[in-house]
Amino acid sequence: MTDIRLGEKQWYVVNTYSGHEQKVKTNLERRIVTMGMQDFIFNVVIAEKEFPVIKDGKPTGKYKMKNIYPGYIYVEMTMTDEAWFVIRNTPGVTGFVGSSGGGAKPIPVPREQIEQVLKHIGASPDELYTDYEVGNDVVVTRGAMEGATGKITSIDIKQGFATVSMVMFGRNQDVDVALGDLSKV
Repeated sequence: MTDIRLGEKQWYVVNTYSGHEQKVKTNLERRIVTMGMQDFIFNVVIAEKEFPVIKDGKPTGKYKMKNIYPGYIYVEMTMTDEAWFVIRNTPGVTGFVGSSGGGAKPIPVPREQIEQVLKHIGASPDELYTDYEVGNDVVVTRGAMEGATGKITSIDIKQGFATVSMVMFGRNQDVDVALGDLSKV
């Protein structure tokens, strides 16, 4: 179950020309500032990871950044007409993933998918969980407890878990659930 709410901060995938991701990121970050879009476009991420340089089958001791998903950048934004326009019209951007074209707004990336990308590149997905608070009613969206509902009793952002009080076998039980496996009710 994907929680998609218009007007809220979400992650989107933007297509670029392959090999031009860094240039597009730089252009987009510049446009965000010059066009005053800091309140609508928050993060621009290239899924890059450091890999060892191998020569003649042996590591050289040097490292090189490589794009894991060539031709794509990830943008955290609040979808507004203005923010959409700024990104679409940035040089090197060819479109949004999840947009059918013809002026249709794109679909945001589900929280669990962007979390995997951010973890893969070593970025902290802490900002994904800022909307969870103790006392929120939640539903488990993945795993053995999928579909179970409960109330958050504590949150550990650093570890990426919440303790959720839910009724199991007729009794209240506290269960630790990964934040990426929860959705607000």
